[in-house]
Amino acid sequence: MGAQIAFWLLAPVMILGALGMILARKPVHSALCLAAVMISLAVQYAALDAPFLFAVQIIVYTGAILMLFLFVLMLVGVDAADSLVETIRGQRPLAILAGVGFGLLLVLAVGRAVVGPDIGLVADNQAYGGNVQGLANLIFTKYVIAFEATSALLITAAVGAMVLAHRERLTKRKTQGDLVGERMKRYAETGQHPGPLPTPGVYARHNAVDTPALLPDGTLSELSVSATLRNRSGQPDRRDLVRPIQRTIAELQADGELPQVTKPGAALTRRADLLPPEDRKHHGDTPGPGAEPDGGTA
Repeated sequence: MGAQIAFWLLAPVMILGALGMILARKPVHSALCLAAVMISLAVQYAALDAPFLFAVQIIVYTGAILMLFLFVLMLVGVDAADSLVETIRGQRPLAILAGVGFGLLLVLAVGRAVVGPDIGLVADNQAYGGNVQGLANLIFTKYVIAFEATSALLITAAVGAMVLAHRERLTKRKTQGDLVGERMKRYAETGQHPGPLPTPGVYARHNAVDTPALLPDGTLSELSVSATLRNRSGQPDRRDLVRPIQRTIAELQADGELPQVTKPGAALTRRADLLPPEDRKHHGDTPGPGAEPDGGTA
């Protein structure tokens, strides 16, 4: 009775989830619909006195494989504007043929379950002392060859994937000293800074990854945002990010807290300029780190 109630309650959910998985326009929504189908299927296993399949369905399929697939989609991202051109000839007819064959198999299986006798798992579970014990007895006695063949196939696939992904190193591995030497050479030849790149959001109004870092003089650092995000639309306008800094500096200069300067960055590169006017005479006019004699930055 409980299995029938669970079936009629969850069958509509599973059908709607399956349709949503096929018809959803976004891959993430499709994966979430598939998760709903798998969870409903796990409840069906539990209602049919199959606790082992219930646990495997939740832990392995829903909790591990599907969530990993969902996380990959969310990290990598799949744009709706991606190319839909088929790279394998005959892919669509084969897919249609496989779909028709699977549909016939599903109709036969459902028809046999509806018309045929209600067998259930109660007798088998009692014969072997439990569901897990009966499943283990069938796997390691009657279906041991099929089980071992499947295990060998999975191991072969894993080894083949590692072999295909392995790449022989054609050049000598660079040491830390070699990397430092290359960075210093680029700094001497092109002026590229040898230190680490500034992180997104430094001195910015928020710490989003698409917000460029603001340097102490209020200018933007192009190196703080990846080229992928720079090429995409929706990146904050540079003028909107710099305008609050410029407004604050102008207010401080109008109040006399910062000196009037003509070169950007001069007010923030001398230690004495950051002190109150009455204390500057005690500290002299010592330039800050990286400052040039005229008050600019190196």
